[in-house]
Amino acid sequence: MIARYSPGAKRITLGADKGFDTASFVADMRDFNVTPHVAQNAINRLSAIDRRTTRHCGYEISQQKRKRVEEPFGWGKTIGGLARPMLRGVKKLDFKFTLTMAAYDLIKLPRLIAAVA
Repeated sequence: MIARYSPGAKRITLGADKGFDTASFVADMRDFNVTPHVAQNAINRLSAIDRRTTRHCGYEISQQKRKRVEEPFGWGKTIGGLARPMLRGVKKLDFKFTLTMAAYDLIKLPRLIAAVA
C-alpha cells in the first residue's frame, strides 16, 4: 500500500508493531521516503530502528497513539470474549465484534463525560 506514494514526495510516517522491526523493512521504507515509526524489538537482538527515528518527539507521540488504538482490541480479547469466539460465520462474528466494541465504548463513556465536565 505504501507503494502508492511516489518516492521523493513529502515525507510521511508509518506506524507498525514490533513484528516489522527488521532491517529490510526499515530500509525499504526509507527508500520510499517514509519514516518508519515501528515499535522497537530489542529482545535478544539489536533493533533496526535507530536514533535517527527515536530521537524525535514525534516517534514517542506515535508510539503513545498506537497504544491507544490497540487498547480496545486488547480489551475485546481479554474481557469481551474475542480471543476465542465460539461462533461460526462472518455475520455472527461481525455482530460479536460490533457488540463487544459497543460495550467497550459504553464502559469508557463515563470517563469521557467526566473529562468534559
